[in-house]
Amino acid sequence: MKAPDRVLLAHGGGGSLSGRLIREVFLSAFDNPALARLTDSAIVSLGSQSLAFTTDAYVVTPPFFPGGNIGTLAVAGTVNDLAVSGAVPRFLSCSFILEEGLLLDDLRRVVASMADTAAEAGVILATGDTKVVERGGADGIFITTAGIGELRDLPEGWLRPRPGDQVLINGSVGDHGLTVLAAREGLRFDNPLRSDCAPLNGLIEHLFAAGLRLRWMRDATRGGLAAVLNELADGHTWGVAVRAESVPVSPAARSLGEILGIDPLYVANEGKVVVVVAEDDARAALEVMRAHPLGRDAAAIGSLEEGLDGLVTVETYLGGRRILDMPLGEQLPRIC
Repeated sequence: MKAPDRVLLAHGGGGSLSGRLIREVFLSAFDNPALARLTDSAIVSLGSQSLAFTTDAYVVTPPFFPGGNIGTLAVAGTVNDLAVSGAVPRFLSCSFILEEGLLLDDLRRVVASMADTAAEAGVILATGDTKVVERGGADGIFITTAGIGELRDLPEGWLRPRPGDQVLINGSVGDHGLTVLAAREGLRFDNPLRSDCAPLNGLIEHLFAAGLRLRWMRDATRGGLAAVLNELADGHTWGVAVRAESVPVSPAARSLGEILGIDPLYVANEGKVVVVVAEDDARAALEVMRAHPLGRDAAAIGSLEEGLDGLVTVETYLGGRRILDMPLGEQLPRIC
């Protein structure tokens, strides 16, 4: 595909166009060892202390949706990026871009949600900034956050997944993106959708504390489960073999996805972590996840398989296999 000469909505979707934009525009200008890893959080050192450092921006529309709002999302998303990097989240900053005319009651609701989510995650909102732009300049409210966490002692084999390792997820996929879409379009259902937006550091803390041979983890946000698994497999001789019947999908998300022709595997989540663990520890890891409120529906969904040459495959309900490609862009823009 010829590279576009202008920024497209798809550039923000977490798929292959996002990767191209990062490599060709940002990485080429800012290249340094901390950035070059292109992980959710940079690992940096201050003296003898190793820290995880991350930043993110939130432009979701509508800013309020069942299960959360842009404030919940901003805190949980940043906490989760730190936690999956093997860090204990400590401090966040937040920057608000507010559109003239935004209702102060709406702003108070967002700020209250941020405070509640920060308290749940055990982090401190330590600093911030506020700017106001003219009507039409920000679509109500945009939030940018940054976070710092202390890097924990990581298990042997961390960031070195290998064939035979098992792939787990803590619950159903696609709920957040489809919930935001339904709220945006005013769709109503007998079985309503609800975002999974939540800070995952408590669940992840339990996994690390259990002494498991954890290899890798990532929160499945933009591009959904498909994007995360393709990032995991990229550049290896092995790949990821997923069993479709093992991937949890809520009835409401499955129904809306079928109606709209949207595969939930490609839809963003904001409370789901993909965990790769040594095969012998998979059962114990599932028990730890299922004992936590955010992991009650945890499932083993596949494994790393030699000979797939960086591909992700899905075993269908009929027993065949299909390739689960990296998404080009985002099926549902402005959902985070």
